[in-house]
Amino acid sequence: MARPQPSTIASAHGPAVVVVGSSNTDMILRVAHVPRPGETLLGGEFSTAAGGKGANQAVAAARAGGRVAFVARIGLDSLGDEAVAGFRREGIGVSHVVRDPSRPSGVALIFVGGDGENSIGVAGGANQRLSPADVNAARRSIAKARVLLVQLETPLRTVEAAARLASRAGVPVILNPAPAQHLPDRLLRNVSVLTPNETEASLLTGIRVKDVASAARAARALKARGVGTVIVTLGAKGALVAGADGERWVRGFKVKAVDTTAAGDVFSGALAVRLAEGRPLADAVRFAHAAAAISVTRAGAQPSIPARREILARLRK
Repeated sequence: MARPQPSTIASAHGPAVVVVGSSNTDMILRVAHVPRPGETLLGGEFSTAAGGKGANQAVAAARAGGRVAFVARIGLDSLGDEAVAGFRREGIGVSHVVRDPSRPSGVALIFVGGDGENSIGVAGGANQRLSPADVNAARRSIAKARVLLVQLETPLRTVEAAARLASRAGVPVILNPAPAQHLPDRLLRNVSVLTPNETEASLLTGIRVKDVASAARAARALKARGVGTVIVTLGAKGALVAGADGERWVRGFKVKAVDTTAAGDVFSGALAVRLAEGRPLADAVRFAHAAAAISVTRAGAQPSIPARREILARLRK
């Protein structure tokens, strides 16, 4: 079966976006700068927020106007209770969120510097037990979706199983390859849209991505490995989009960054919704840029994610 492409997304029925991925509670310390190895900083401001790449993308898609179902594994603990309650408040389907009594909910420890840059360590907990069997249990929801959205904070074999199941059902797969790691071609061949940033594209291809020209070379290398469409994001500068109709540069939005923690997740979630609506690829990328630009002006992961009306207002400007 040919890998489904973005132009075919609007033809399916069921949950517009199914997200398979991680859920964490973010524990955030704001400091003057991200600590260097061996350095202790005093005087930081502490807070907690809902996070995890999968959960962030599910919330981003829901707030961007999508109908979303989430496939995840969360601890049977107070942090898990709070996470599930949050998903329900966002209108996200949780029938495929498994509560795991043997492992705690995931936690991320985040340093945020004064310039908005961050450094993150993650204890995956129950996320690391999300399995191909959990994905298979959600196969009917995935087969009815218009888009499957996945990332890499859960076991790779589970990501592969989800992508394979969706591809066989004719459902386009968007993979945000973060955290960065090497990926097998058998996974990439099932990916309709890949959304790496500079670091991730560099790791996946061995090409140092630093500008439009190098992003284009990396995108071509990834397409040669079987990916349908590659979107290499370069932060506020924009994104290099390499699709079936060639390559183009889509400009980003210049804003004053406060916290970049969830920018990539917001981009991917908003992109999935716009493609699920059947919009052209360049339009979807611009919509995703606007959503990500708003998010970096706010603190926290999920608290920073904008609503659809905010994204459309930014685009009108």
